[in-house]
Amino acid sequence: MSRQHHRLKAESHYYQLVEKGIKTFELRLNDRDFQVGDMVTLCEVVLGIPTGRELPPKEIKYILHGGSFALPETHCILQF
Repeated sequence: MSRQHHRLKAESHYYQLVEKGIKTFELRLNDRDFQVGDMVTLCEVVLGIPTGRELPPKEIKYILHGGSFALPETHCILQF
C-alpha cells in the first residue's frame, strides 16, 4: 500500500493552533480516501486566500470515521 500526500487548506486560526502543537487533529470531509500512514501538508489561508505558509508534512496516525459520536458519515477526524 502506497502513501498518499494530501495538501489541505486551513484557516489561519486553526493553522496556527496546529503550528503551536495545540491542535493535533483535523475535521474533514472524507472525500479523499484518507488512510492511516498518509501524509498531510496544511497550507494556511485567510478567508480562503493562500498566505504562502505551509507546515511540514504530518503523518495520519488515526482516523475516526463518520457515523459514530454524531459525526456525519461524510466526515472524518484525522489525528496527526
